[in-house]
Amino acid sequence: MTEGQNGVVDGEALAGRFAQMFAALAGNIERVIRGKRDKVELALICLLSEGHLLLEDVPGVGKTTLARAISASVEARWTRIQFTPDLLPSDITGVSIFNQGKNTFEFHPGPIFANLVVADEINRGSPKTQSALLEVMEERRVTVEGTPHPVPRPFMVIATQNPVDMDGTYPLPEAQLDRFLMRVTMGYPDHQSEVAVLAGAPTGAMLDTMPPIAGREDVGRMIEFATRLHVAAPLYDYVVRVVASTREHPELRLGASPRASLALLRAARVRAAAAGRSFIVPEDVKALAVPVIAHRLIVTPEAELRGRTGADVVGEVLANVPTPQAAAV
Repeated sequence: MTEGQNGVVDGEALAGRFAQMFAALAGNIERVIRGKRDKVELALICLLSEGHLLLEDVPGVGKTTLARAISASVEARWTRIQFTPDLLPSDITGVSIFNQGKNTFEFHPGPIFANLVVADEINRGSPKTQSALLEVMEERRVTVEGTPHPVPRPFMVIATQNPVDMDGTYPLPEAQLDRFLMRVTMGYPDHQSEVAVLAGAPTGAMLDTMPPIAGREDVGRMIEFATRLHVAAPLYDYVVRVVASTREHPELRLGASPRASLALLRAARVRAAAAGRSFIVPEDVKALAVPVIAHRLIVTPEAELRGRTGADVVGEVLANVPTPQAAAV
């Protein structure tokens, strides 16, 4: 067997172990989030892509529960920030306090310094407070009084959001939305899943007793493996064509930026590894295009009046951009 063949075999074996761990994490989360396997898998793909997740829907459909279940399944430090109109940026990032004994200022880190940060009802915070997350979500650091403070790795913000037409909410600005790798809508459970929720143990008690499936080091190794997955040249071209097509679409005021291309490729690599593959295929890109791209788009007022959404435009783009016949290696 040649050295190249050894590399392929090793990659397939590692991908198989990645898929086993991914399935174990998803199964653990499904103990409390029933009937939402696709949403659970998207959330895990986001985590292992080192991205941030925006969960959007009406109250009571399990947004915060999903965020807490992910935190419980991964043995890492997590915090929760409840966003309210009177929350201040320093309540998130931390403050410098003067120490009289040492005659110096000492930085006291805020709740953002954790591996998993649950930003509950993020759109109830004021725009000034929301902006406190811009730097840390992009650069993985917080600058206070000119001094940068790095956050631990891995780092993920899982934000929940109620619809913006509800009382007491502020719409997230475009720059904030663009920093979320995915936006996922939970939706209502099907009949059988809702019956199972009623018949099961209280969700809070189950969350408190959920065993961690992976440690911080395990997650780090999975993230590192996913970044090394093979991508054939035609697939790079395909990702760019899909994203670039949104910039020229007549129904959009704002298309997706190169950040969307990078996010889509990272997520596609994780999806491939979760399927036990050491290479990505066009179906990985297609399956993730809507949750990764749609929330970054701004539809024209005329198209919005016709009921068109960013997801509709992404679906149309996928139908029009030719799918490559990329070789696996």
